[in-house]
Amino acid sequence: MAEALNGTKRSHYCGVLRETHIGETVTVMGWVQKRRNLGSLIFIDLRDREGICQIVFDAEVSAEALEKANALRSEFVIAVTGEVKKRHSVNPQMPTGMIEIFASELKILCESDVPPIHVEDGDEANERLRLKYRYLDLRKPSIQKNFYLRHQITSTARQFLNENGFVDIETPVLGKPTPEGARDYLVPSRVNPNKFYALPQSPQLFKQLLMVSGFDRYYQITKCFRDEDLRADRQPEFTQIDIEMSFVEEDDVMAINEKLLAAIFKEAIGYEIPLPLPKMTYAEAMTRYGSDKPDIRFGFELKCVNEIVKAVDFKVFTSTLENGGDIRGINVKGYGDRISRKEIGKLEDFVKTYGAKGLAWIKTTADGVSSPIAKFFDDAQMQALLKAMDAGNNDLILFVADKPNIVFDSLGALRNELAKRLELVRSDVYAFLWVTDFPLFEYDEEEKRYVAKHHPFTSPKDEDIDKLESAPGECRAKAYDIVLNGYEIGGGSIRIHDSSVQEKMFSALGFSEEAAQDKFGFFINAFKYGAPPHGGIAFGLDRIVMLAAGTDNIRDVIAFPKTQDARCPLTDAPSSTEDKQLDELYIALKPVEK
Repeated sequence: MAEALNGTKRSHYCGVLRETHIGETVTVMGWVQKRRNLGSLIFIDLRDREGICQIVFDAEVSAEALEKANALRSEFVIAVTGEVKKRHSVNPQMPTGMIEIFASELKILCESDVPPIHVEDGDEANERLRLKYRYLDLRKPSIQKNFYLRHQITSTARQFLNENGFVDIETPVLGKPTPEGARDYLVPSRVNPNKFYALPQSPQLFKQLLMVSGFDRYYQITKCFRDEDLRADRQPEFTQIDIEMSFVEEDDVMAINEKLLAAIFKEAIGYEIPLPLPKMTYAEAMTRYGSDKPDIRFGFELKCVNEIVKAVDFKVFTSTLENGGDIRGINVKGYGDRISRKEIGKLEDFVKTYGAKGLAWIKTTADGVSSPIAKFFDDAQMQALLKAMDAGNNDLILFVADKPNIVFDSLGALRNELAKRLELVRSDVYAFLWVTDFPLFEYDEEEKRYVAKHHPFTSPKDEDIDKLESAPGECRAKAYDIVLNGYEIGGGSIRIHDSSVQEKMFSALGFSEEAAQDKFGFFINAFKYGAPPHGGIAFGLDRIVMLAAGTDNIRDVIAFPKTQDARCPLTDAPSSTEDKQLDELYIALKPVEK
């Protein structure tokens, strides 16, 4: 039966006890990690949020406490009072390994069933089971460490922004459904039948309205919601550090936000970020790395070989060029002997998942060139190709020939995959990069129209405003992303504050004047009354914590995350509801097609 505290007070956390506490009588509380029964002695490893310490139950100290300790099992919650003594068998692997507590009093505060997962680092339970019993998973020291790191990051962000004149303002969670971006999560309104709110994909419209309202500098650490396909670094609900500033240009926003990142990484993990951060245009990032979020910790840069191979009698190359395609390659310098032909076959399967039809390759060795495509090249053509690819001895050169977007996607992903397989990057190295000058629009093949690359309120470059209606595909945006180790951790832009430019933007996106007024009327009208030039950025807090913690799974840094099918194994959400509630909301369910 569980005992009450009855006035017992904790004096110390388990993990903080050291040799300096020897001779003191202390009271500690926590969970039983391990129990070792030697008959006349029982040893307990007791765990709390600060770590583990060893408790000794000895009949010579307290026969009553020893007898009660016989009942202890893993994950029992207990309170122990006793004297700190020098440990007989020192454990240098534990911070508390020099001491132990000889228990004079034991209270069993709560018993525990046998846990369905091991509450210790290195447990190999599958992720769905871990998430089903997340409250146990969260007891693990490595997982808890992530959340103390998250706390430090959010605390530092708030302190920095407060000290730099930003005001923390909350914006609505129940808003209006708007087009563009990902799918909205909809919330039916009972008191407004057949009407729906949308959960915010971001506070974008409201934070701009706060600039119109004259607050000048706003921030918010806020939840956002997007109904999109998930992957390791995405969740249906996520947290943003959301920032907006008035009377600024691109460099102003980037300058203060890279200082924010420097403060976060220094305070949270002691990492010094050299400022200013490097910048690269979108066009250069795509040309060199095949990605608008390049990992610049290693090479393997893309090189275009169209001019060199156009005269080569190799149909895959010639037909690609005739159809307006692209041929690019990467040189895996110095690793040719590390990648077998069988591994190359696996790499070919990998690029096919990105739409590529195949993967051509050349290996350079001390004996010459090895390649299934070498027979299509004469000596001069091969030498020109090797020179263009900066080939030396023991290199592996890989080519993709296809539509430009497929070439960039597949080679951009391939260079990351190769770096991972060859173990070329360390998680404790942080390479930051600003990517700028994004296209303002991208063409949607399904809808046969242009859509906003970021969102409809992103300002075009001043010199491209006249192209909004005549050549939207050539327009560049005053947009910037911050990239870290191949992940986009934040993105922002200077916003449109001129109503006439906003009208042109809506027109380019295919909105009639009536449609724009219907969807964004409240927003458009506000700009009739004087809007300052303004811009901002939103950081993905979860991704920042994920990278700072050295993990590649965003669920490791979210307390109660969803799985990749957007379900919560702990609560079994989403779940069905009663017909009565559906009736109140005027909702009728449609059978699911199998």
